[in-house]
Amino acid sequence: MGKRKIAILEPAATSIAEIAWFVENNGLPQTAKKFVNEAFDFFESLSDDRIEHKPCNYTKWKLLNYRCVPYKKKYIVAYLSLQNEIVICNFVSAKLLR
Repeated sequence: MGKRKIAILEPAATSIAEIAWFVENNGLPQTAKKFVNEAFDFFESLSDDRIEHKPCNYTKWKLLNYRCVPYKKKYIVAYLSLQNEIVICNFVSAKLLR
C-alpha cells in the first residue's frame, strides 16, 4: 500500500475554517475542533494510492479533471489525483452543487 503526498489548497482550508468558526460561534468549540481534525484525517485517508474516486459530476470541476468524494453525506471534497500527490482543491456543501 503506497501513500501519496497531500496538499491542501487555500479554498478548501478556508471552507473548513469557516465551518469550524460557525460551529464554534454557536457555542460548540469542542465540536468545531473535532470537525477540523476529522476532516483532515479524511484527507489523509485519500492518500491511499489503491483507491481512485469517480470524476466529479459538477461541470466546472469535470473540466478541471477533479475527482469528487462525499464527506459525511453533507459535503463534497474535490481533488486532483496525481501519481505522487493528492491536491485537495475544494470542500463545499453538497447542497451548493445542485
